[in-house]
Amino acid sequence: MSNALTLITGEINAMKGDFETLLTDKSIKFEQEAGFAIQILRNNDYALNVAAKNRDSVIAAVKNLAAIGISLNPAKKQAYLVPRNMGKDKPAAICLDISYMGLMDLAIATGSIKWAKAEVVREADEFQLGRMDELPLHRYDPFAKDRGPIRGVYVVVKTADNEYLTHTMSADDVFAIRDRSEAWKAYREKKIKTCPWVTDEAEMVKKTVVKQAYKYWPKTDRLETAIHHLNTDGGEGLRDINERPSDVGPDIEPLIAAALATKTDADALKFWKENNAQLSAYPASHKRLKEAIAGHRARMAESQKAPEVIDQQMPEVTAGQEPEMSDEEKDFLRTGGQP
Repeated sequence: MSNALTLITGEINAMKGDFETLLTDKSIKFEQEAGFAIQILRNNDYALNVAAKNRDSVIAAVKNLAAIGISLNPAKKQAYLVPRNMGKDKPAAICLDISYMGLMDLAIATGSIKWAKAEVVREADEFQLGRMDELPLHRYDPFAKDRGPIRGVYVVVKTADNEYLTHTMSADDVFAIRDRSEAWKAYREKKIKTCPWVTDEAEMVKKTVVKQAYKYWPKTDRLETAIHHLNTDGGEGLRDINERPSDVGPDIEPLIAAALATKTDADALKFWKENNAQLSAYPASHKRLKEAIAGHRARMAESQKAPEVIDQQMPEVTAGQEPEMSDEEKDFLRTGGQP
């Protein structure tokens, strides 16, 4: 094992506590995901070189994996760690990339839909859209050497009421969105040598229709987080058609990462005081930050063998920002979420 891989392996293994605090799908195991991440870097010299020069990006990508609740298991083809040039004035980074299959799996796992399928439609294909609650007709020769260029794409899902919803996009609409994405613009401006729209065009086309169609499916936090990650950190765009809803609140992942970076109990409490008021209108985000800080404080207290620091009261926010927390919430923070 190279020195770079040894160093990165140690840093990944050291983040187990933070990973489990962020984890939104308890069926995902840290040991397995850490192993997949290390295997990806071991098998790709370029990715390992990028990771060695930007280790923080590796840790951030694995934390995003936990927060979204998706797996790097290559058999599932849900998500990948990929080296990505972030622009001329930014260092290359390891990023979490989520496939269109990963997005559909998230929608199914969280109960948004029961079933989903996305396909591109090419010039030689026959495609006919039926009634709203029917499956579309799509006929093509899967063994044809050349079905022609892409002329459209669709995703069809089965709802909780056992009805079918089909969303279609023309190639022109898809590529207009591609042209607004940060990755594609960087590629066209020759700031980077390639991007997913070049190496995996059909997959990106499918992902685009899934990302647009999800607006019509029942909302879930994990799917919303995944879409937001792809549109921001992933540089895929779509901000104009899938703007983050106002009721979702600010992006919680950077706040959680910053909270977990605090070194003392006093700093963790200070961070909570400075940030909890802005999340008071967003219960899901508020709860996640609260749980992350509570778990972080408990681990620091245990490592220092000084559990009495947990007995400090949570500082009140400035009057008018947020009502004083209930005794139940204070107990939650004091005990680290333990009964």
